[in-house]
Amino acid sequence: MRPSNFRTIAKREYLARLRSKGFWISTIALPVMMAAWAILPSLMVAKARTSQKLAVVDRTHQVAELLQQALDALAKRTADQVSFELEVVQPQADVDSQRAALDQRVLDEEIAAWVWIDSELLAENRVEYHAESVSNFITQQALIGALSAAVQKVRLVESGYDPEIVAELSSSIDLDTVRISEAGSSAEGGLGGFALAFAVFMVLYMTTLIYGQQVMLGVLEEKSSRVVEVLLSTVAPFDLMAGKIAGIGLAGLTQIAIWFATAAVLTAPGVVAIMAFLPAGTELPTLSPILVLHFFLLFILGYFFYATFYAMIGSAFNNPQEAQQMASLAVIFVVLPWIFFLPILNDPDSTLAVVTSLIPIFTPFLMVLRIAVKMPPTWQILLGYFLTTAMCAGMIWLCARIYRVGILMYGKKPSLKELWRWVRYA
Repeated sequence: MRPSNFRTIAKREYLARLRSKGFWISTIALPVMMAAWAILPSLMVAKARTSQKLAVVDRTHQVAELLQQALDALAKRTADQVSFELEVVQPQADVDSQRAALDQRVLDEEIAAWVWIDSELLAENRVEYHAESVSNFITQQALIGALSAAVQKVRLVESGYDPEIVAELSSSIDLDTVRISEAGSSAEGGLGGFALAFAVFMVLYMTTLIYGQQVMLGVLEEKSSRVVEVLLSTVAPFDLMAGKIAGIGLAGLTQIAIWFATAAVLTAPGVVAIMAFLPAGTELPTLSPILVLHFFLLFILGYFFYATFYAMIGSAFNNPQEAQQMASLAVIFVVLPWIFFLPILNDPDSTLAVVTSLIPIFTPFLMVLRIAVKMPPTWQILLGYFLTTAMCAGMIWLCARIYRVGILMYGKKPSLKELWRWVRYA
């Protein structure tokens, strides 16, 4: 391998991607989409208002008043985002006539819906809800919650219990989570730790897959245009493959660094605002320097493994359609870590977590997930690095031999037997 050739090719691949519009569009698009996902739903919820004029026929003469109280409390909790205008209608002797009259009021748009409550239905834990549209499940769920609270109070009073005392005695318990580390203990929300681990895992997953595919498409493009024949007159096949992989990988690292910097800038004001409302001693999960270091190291290992595999595919086949069939094998191994995501997140020290994070093809994804949740023992991290590095070296040796032959082969799609012959005789 000639370092000068390697550097020239890597520099060319790196700068070519940095100068492309697609690189900057994707670099800007992801933070914008993340900000939109974080902000737009909150804005929509804040602006959304659900109000419904509701007629209630309470044949028990016990629920309507308590239902009004429950709906008033709901409106206060949601800042009037979910509210009901309740009209209590007195029961009439002619049930069929009254129900028909309520239906007509709905059709005339005097009311949005009407509710029928009687003892027989309550005995079966049911209440009738009539409206022109019954797809408003959000409104219905709010109404069900208020009705349940009102009926529970009625039943408690009938059984001789004070509803307020029962509510106080049966109130749920909050779990204050405290993370223990050698630096000391600190309160930390479980949801925040989950979000951090998921974000790190997702970025690593996406970039490895995207940039591995770019290597394959780049090799195919050079092969189909016969540019590679000119390059190989002055550059060794291994230098060409290594330079291409390194250059595209550096572009990926550059993009990740921009994403991290953008995320830090965008989230800083929100983090400061959130910290002002958190209890004393509570800390948000942070990207520690050691986690960032492991992230980049594991990205490099994972990227080199999959990028080398994609380069081999690009060199062996003649067009993207043929190559994608073989590339689906790599996608399977990239997607498989999602199966272990939640079990490892829940118990990062389990046998499943330890074993799968030491399997070289999974180590770049699952080891960084374990580190984000809870730092594994040093021997496990070192063993993971050693096995993954050995796997990458073996993959580079294998793919380089196929690349050396396949990059100049045209015509029919090679079989697995032919690929093995290239490995033996290259």
